[in-house]
Order: sequence, then C-alpha cells, then structure tokens
Amino acid sequence: MRFLRRGEPASSLDLLVAGLGNPGREYAVTRHNVGFMVCDELARRHGGSFRSKFSGDLSEVRLEGEKLAFLKPQTYMNESGRSVGPAARFFKIAPDRLLVVHDEVDLDPGRLQARLGGGLAGHNGLRSVAEHLGTQDFLRLRIGVGRPERGDPRPVADFVLSPFAPEIDVPGLVARAADAVATLAREGLEETQQRFNDRN
Repeated sequence: MRFLRRGEPASSLDLLVAGLGNPGREYAVTRHNVGFMVCDELARRHGGSFRSKFSGDLSEVRLEGEKLAFLKPQTYMNESGRSVGPAARFFKIAPDRLLVVHDEVDLDPGRLQARLGGGLAGHNGLRSVAEHLGTQDFLRLRIGVGRPERGDPRPVADFVLSPFAPEIDVPGLVARAADAVATLAREGLEETQQRFNDRN
C-alpha cells in the first residue's frame, strides 16, 4: 500500500488502533485475542459501538478532542493485514499513527511495551500487517503473555490459543493496556513508554 504523501489531504483520524485476534467465541478469552479485548474496553469506556467495515469490526470515538478508530480484523490472525491495510488506506493514516495491539510471547505475562517499528518476532498477525502496509514502521503495543513453562509440552501456537493462567489478572491487564493506548493518543509515544513500559 501507499502511505500519505506531501500534498495529499490529511487523515481524518488522529490514531487508528488495530487490535489483533481471531473471530469466534472459542477464541474470545485466549491469549492471542488480547488485542480484541483492549479494543472492546476502549470502545466501552468511550461510548463506541462496532460496525462491520474493512473485513473487520470498526468503532470510531472522540477522546479529548482526538479522533480514534478501533479496528478488530475478522480475517483471522494470520490475515490481519487484509483488514488493517484497507482501513489505513481509507483513513490516509501514516504508519506512526497506526497502533497495532497484540500478544507477545517474548514478554513476561502482564508486561507492556509500546514502541515504533521493530521486528516481527515470528508473529503472523504482525507479518501480515507489515506485508499489506509495505513497512514495519508502525506503532505497536506489545502485551506480554509469556511462553509455555518448563514441562508444558504445548507448542507456542497452541499456548497462545489457550486462556490466560488463573493467576493473571486479565481485566487489570486489559485496563492498563487501554490506559496506555489513551496516553499514546493524548500525550505521544515517549510519555507512554515512560509510564507503561516495564523495565524489569
């Protein structure tokens, strides 16, 4: 895809938030769907409702003067870009105004990390988004889900498609991630990193 070029009309959005996950009740509370959970929480907080658009569910809200859209691709994780790409083109979103919220096995459960760009770390949802955007230089909010513990025979692919361990405060994690998105929209990446990126 082609991003906004000089002389083109500016985007109608301040931030497009794409929460990654899989459609279907069987996936609703799995680690892989934490991006969906964050979009649902943000829409709930700000009075948004979802409608079908861009092969996904889209909600548009205002947050203290900022116009945000929350997108939950309904294409299944590995084809997330088929939803995110058309939405980014429609809204004329520059890559640094697209925030992809996703599970991250390389972070301990409950940790958050906001960043701009970076690798794909074997995450098929991120890979699909990058392919459809033609760049990896978009914003990410990585939500730590950890890896299978020693003695757990499950491959990572099965692990992320299972629910969080009982000791993880999932509502608290989702709320903190939603706070991080709101902070990024209002105050920018650096402030979000200072407040939410865990240092340990």
